[in-house]
Amino acid sequence: MSLMITVEQIKKHEGYKQYPYYCTGGKLTIGYGRNLEDNGIDEEEAEQLLAKDIREAKAGVKRRIDVSRCNEARQAVLVNMAFNLGVTGLMGFKKMIANLEQGNYEQAALEMLHSRWANQVPGRANELAKQMLSGEWQ
Repeated sequence: MSLMITVEQIKKHEGYKQYPYYCTGGKLTIGYGRNLEDNGIDEEEAEQLLAKDIREAKAGVKRRIDVSRCNEARQAVLVNMAFNLGVTGLMGFKKMIANLEQGNYEQAALEMLHSRWANQVPGRANELAKQMLSGEWQ
């Protein structure tokens, strides 16, 4: 039995769904019939998804924000925020971004902390604001 033929047959029968849906058996499912309720994802799969999402967040940040004055630690703050909020959500931090692009990291950090986001995720916001200010990993 050829594994590739079996894969193609299952793909044909299941069909691809990008977003979660309930299959005919009432189970939350995604992709090519992946039963999330009974199988979930293992840590290796979660790490693969995380790596892909981080690459996409980083690319989105570099497309939309001038990071030429930012070291890696400060760029990582933006990637972390883009991962959490989406690039579109990050772009709502207009004052923070303007200060960052000018190299005014103290004001950029303050703008981060004076946001609804900081109230929603205070631990994350405080850590990332410190990283923005110091330019060093926290």
